Amino acid sequence: MMWGWSVPPAIALDETSMKRRQQGILTGMPFMANLAPRTFLDDMGRKLFLAKHPKRIISLAPSITEILFAIGLNDEIVGVTEFCDYPERAKEKTVVGYTQPNIELVVSLQPDLILAPKSFMRADLLKKLEQLKIPTFILEPHTVEEIMAHMKLLGRMVGRSEAANEHTTTLRKNIAVLSNSLKGKNRPSLLYVLNSEPLITVGPGSFIHHLIELAGGRNVAEQATTPYPRLTMEEVLRQNPDILLFPIGQSEGIPQAEQDQWKRWTTITAVKEHKLYQVQSDLLNRPGPRIIEGLKQLVRFLHPEVFKENMATE
Repeated sequence: MMWGWSVPPAIALDETSMKRRQQGILTGMPFMANLAPRTFLDDMGRKLFLAKHPKRIISLAPSITEILFAIGLNDEIVGVTEFCDYPERAKEKTVVGYTQPNIELVVSLQPDLILAPKSFMRADLLKKLEQLKIPTFILEPHTVEEIMAHMKLLGRMVGRSEAANEHTTTLRKNIAVLSNSLKGKNRPSLLYVLNSEPLITVGPGSFIHHLIELAGGRNVAEQATTPYPRLTMEEVLRQNPDILLFPIGQSEGIPQAEQDQWKRWTTITAVKEHKLYQVQSDLLNRPGPRIIEGLKQLVRFLHPEVFKENMATE
């Protein structure tokens, strides 16, 4: 499987570097004890002061790119990753790289803001961007609520608060409708196979785990202590999931041959009942505006009768 940006293995950051970076503001402005209206706090606890709305933004995550387009930006987005493929306009933007962006190209684009996910932001890269005085803001949502909070935060940062608020309001309404439809339903157990060898799934602390719960399911790895834990087959057999779910897509996904290998575990309920399903990875794995579509797909697999009812009323 090829890893996408959104559900990577954790990359540890040096604790000393973390403490050092948290002491200052990215733009080199004096440290501020309290957040001013144009001062923003990222998910690494770092403060960023923006004197004005940024006009040249580089996005280092597909989900961030999707959010920026969704709240009305286009010309302001000057650089993206090779995985930023939605909406179509994202494919027209300059590709600066992914986990190892081309620093020279980044500098040539003269960004006044870089938005990036924590998991793929290496300590040395972050230090380099700080030395170049390029403001860099880190986003790493762990729940659906944090995804919506990030949309509103980015809306304030770029001067698109109204559009961001409209999107989050719509998301909340759609989630509430599904949630009300699931009241009193049983909770089938689901194993989301992010990677086959080693077997990696989602656990508490990941937004996908939260989505599974919102969809009326029970995550097989709900007792895990990390957001993206490794499981043994012994544990899977003991948990005996009702449903096996595999991501598919161009940039990340489980090949069909690897999916078929699961059929040999004939004692698993999901295999016995032929409940091996596929989901488009960019709908479920990207913490952006389309998470509602990922949530609907989960409901489709976990509670097909509820899915049909909601589709009939849309």
